[in-house]
Amino acid sequence: MGYRQLTQAQQYQISALLTVGRSQRQVAETLRCHYMTISREIKRNSGARGYDADQAQ
Repeated sequence: MGYRQLTQAQQYQISALLTVGRSQRQVAETLRCHYMTISREIKRNSGARGYDADQAQ
């Protein structure tokens, strides 16, 4: 399986799911990707107020 970037829609979906209290694993299952992809995405694009989908762009 090759590398593929998350789309902007997926990044906003991550933000929404985290806001309603979903775990990183639940987010990964919803988006059908590996949980480490979500973990790295959150780590890369989080600030003082948590995950920011706008920062990811």
